[in-house]
Amino acid sequence: MTTITGIHHVAIQAKDYQATIKFYEALGLKRFHSWALPEFNIEYAALLNIPGTSSYVEIFDKNANVATQGRRPIAGETPVSGALLHLAFTVSNAAQAYEDALALGAASCIPPAALHLGEPVLSIRNALVYGLDGEVIEFIEPHALTVMA
Repeated sequence: MTTITGIHHVAIQAKDYQATIKFYEALGLKRFHSWALPEFNIEYAALLNIPGTSSYVEIFDKNANVATQGRRPIAGETPVSGALLHLAFTVSNAAQAYEDALALGAASCIPPAALHLGEPVLSIRNALVYGLDGEVIEFIEPHALTVMA
């Protein structure tokens, strides 16, 4: 039986490949590997490592013919909704990560907040932004994930 041991990567098709790479590198990810694959019309692709983990964000150029969920957006159209809801990154300070992302060109989705969810109560601190390609990025503080009796 297969055992899943973690998330390897989340893939994004970038409207502006270089800008998207710079955005994620400015958020602390490190370029691990880059490639081209002409048989899939991939001129530029890269894996960016989340430091201290074996997890990655994979970035493809806008013309790459890669597997995708939903239908591809028509030119000028807002990305079409599908099953992938958001990328969630662990950060030490969700409010600071939110401000940093906005300064790098992201748009606000949900400002930093403390939430108290369910019974028993799970308290979290998080914030969400829209990345440069319409992807929803959540910043969540791991130490804020506490169950209250």
